[in-house]
Amino acid sequence: MKHAPAFLAIVNDAKTRVKETDVPTIKKRMDAGEKFHLVDVREDSEWAKGHLPGAVHLGKGVIERDIEAAIPEKSAEIVLYCGGGFRSALSADNLQKMGYTNVVSMDGGWRGWTEAGFPTEK
Repeated sequence: MKHAPAFLAIVNDAKTRVKETDVPTIKKRMDAGEKFHLVDVREDSEWAKGHLPGAVHLGKGVIERDIEAAIPEKSAEIVLYCGGGFRSALSADNLQKMGYTNVVSMDGGWRGWTEAGFPTEK
């Protein structure tokens, strides 16, 4: 998908402030049984087609509104993902502005996960 220049500019700006991880690292951590909150920030229609095992859905349009009820502990480890890593970076930036201190955006997102052939669920 070709993204608009202004969108890419705000994503690149957010990425200067957020930590990122990648798909293989998250898969290894899940396989090892590590505990962290895995949050899918994609749209409802994307979530309904499939998502990562154990993920919860807090779409980018509502995450700032709903995160404190879903994950009240501001130091909890949160891994965000979207389709490719852009919307999750924007969401991570906003959560940090809200006081969350251990937020990571998964670069590659859903696309990278499925292209690697990793398991999904509906």
